Amino acid sequence: MPPEVLLPETVAHEDGMGRVLEPDASSSPRLLTLNVTRILEQECLEVTVSGSPDRQHWLPLVKFPRKFYCGTYSHLLDLAFHPGVRYLRAEWKMCRLGPATSGVLCAFSLSATPVKVLHAGAH
Repeated sequence: MPPEVLLPETVAHEDGMGRVLEPDASSSPRLLTLNVTRILEQECLEVTVSGSPDRQHWLPLVKFPRKFYCGTYSHLLDLAFHPGVRYLRAEWKMCRLGPATSGVLCAFSLSATPVKVLHAGAH
């Protein structure tokens, strides 16, 4: 099954959020992959994946640690631990750590790939 795109390649200058995604319920565990392709010196990017049962009330499910460098970062999300969640969306916050000599700029994307998790004792 192909990855579900929570955020297509996004170039951001301020905090924001992506579109609402209704994930395929048949594949509960997902490997979230955050690709940071551009970030300026002394900036940080913080990405959170939130879930909702009704598109009105959102609860943070996964918060990636702050990112200061380009790279690929992964985190496992198992919706079996969040049985009421029917919708997902990504939100991001950006900050500058040093004196502000210019605006902030980050480029990144986020996908969710269904995975099979092997339990201890499984063959």
